[in-house]
Amino acid sequence: MSALASIFRAPAAALAASLLAAACVLNPPAPPAEPVARLAVDSFLLTGRLSATDGEHSATGRLEWQHRPGADCWTVFNPLGQIVARIEDGPDGAALTLASGERRYAPQAADLISELFPGIVNAGLPPARMAIWIQAAPPADAEVRTLDARGRPARAIDQGWSIDYLAYRDETPEALPRLLDIFRGDFRLRLSIDQWETP
Repeated sequence: MSALASIFRAPAAALAASLLAAACVLNPPAPPAEPVARLAVDSFLLTGRLSATDGEHSATGRLEWQHRPGADCWTVFNPLGQIVARIEDGPDGAALTLASGERRYAPQAADLISELFPGIVNAGLPPARMAIWIQAAPPADAEVRTLDARGRPARAIDQGWSIDYLAYRDETPEALPRLLDIFRGDFRLRLSIDQWETP
């Protein structure tokens, strides 16, 4: 490189650095979002689609979940609209009804929840916590790792589970989730919620 080229290159580099610094001053990075207060409702009805995998096997279907204080009903349908399984949980215990008509009983829904995902290794999903997770209102003892631009949870950690909130119904701070992943180890559950009904 000639001496003349070196002379011209130095001012050009200095000018580029100055312009970059000026751009950073004019467009400073946005401050981190402040968390918004979100409260879970006691009752809801949701419908949507689910997919689950344990790393080796997978299952997909449609979900209808009715949640009320002290009671839940989960119904999973196959892609053809036929019922795969239904779990009804209440103060007296939980009952599972399979497509064959067979019924099983357990003291709590957590003992039956894996039946909603045929062929998937039981991951120990906690139904009571799920009712809060899916509303993006993690309990006080959970850790909210990241927020989105509107201060809503983007990732939360609770009892060893990770919950990623991939999309919300709209842009308002109180909007309910539309798409989320719940995972621990090799187990991953994705919920795509088509409709929410809340009081």
